Amino acid sequence: MRRRTRAVVPAAALALLAGCGLTSGSPMVDDVRPGTVGKGRPLDGVDLTVTSKEFTEQLILGQITGIALEAAGANVLDRTGIQGSIGAREAVKSGDADLMYEYTGTAWITYQGNTEPIDDPQKQWEAVRDADAKNGITWLPPSRLNNTYALALNQANAKKYGTKTLSDVAALAKSDPKAVTLCVESEFASRNDGLPGMQKQYRMDVPPANITKMDTGIIYTQAAKGTCTYGEVFTTDGRIKAMDLTVMADDKRFFPNYNAAPEINSESLKEFPEIADVLAPITAKLDNDVARELNARVDVDGEDPHKVALDWMVREGFVKKG
Repeated sequence: MRRRTRAVVPAAALALLAGCGLTSGSPMVDDVRPGTVGKGRPLDGVDLTVTSKEFTEQLILGQITGIALEAAGANVLDRTGIQGSIGAREAVKSGDADLMYEYTGTAWITYQGNTEPIDDPQKQWEAVRDADAKNGITWLPPSRLNNTYALALNQANAKKYGTKTLSDVAALAKSDPKAVTLCVESEFASRNDGLPGMQKQYRMDVPPANITKMDTGIIYTQAAKGTCTYGEVFTTDGRIKAMDLTVMADDKRFFPNYNAAPEINSESLKEFPEIADVLAPITAKLDNDVARELNARVDVDGEDPHKVALDWMVREGFVKKG
């Protein structure tokens, strides 16, 4: 059996990781075997550590990753649920963890320090991949899951106004100014890649009196009630499906791309290149519809992220139980 020998992590890095809660973890012990992934158990006996951030979608993606690696024969240490972005990122970078699903927009803007997003999803991923090569991180091809900003409205308003794109919303704001009211987060209201930039890109003139700032969770409720015509949402949020909201297409591709893709410690991938083949079909299946369904099962129905991930992996035939 092959075992991963971990490099010594500098004291400063260890202090950072400990502060982020990365010194703990628990083995994953699912009774799973290969389905369409992990055939031949190419990672038999390999020790791998999976990490993630703490929000619902990240927890689910982390569990999906771990279950896939288990089916391929790996011994998986679960270090998912790390608060904030930096801790999980540093764990992969240092080798304290081997891999996670990360978002291309987060890497490009938050980690790599760029201010202007790249509007083509593939080119955005390529730029992130190339920039991170020197950081000891390898990016595998991205999924269609794009967790970015959007505007959404309830079914009654969708039928009443007939808007399907942000260009439609801009046209409605011009023809019927009172019809377009917005519920948004305070941060979104001030970010260049949020409301100000969106209004500039689409020439959308919404007067300040028609814009209400509120907490994220309330926005979904108020949009569903129709208190505001359009609410700022995240495109993979499970509440979109649960509250039957209609998302406006970003037809001018203004919002940054936040496509989820496997981010792997380069040394880990060099030692165990089979990881790429194990994850490839799973990444190819992930899209916004899948994310909304799985996120809703956790955020709306109150299910456990691990159970949701395992159910989906079995349902899709990626793994088999027992």
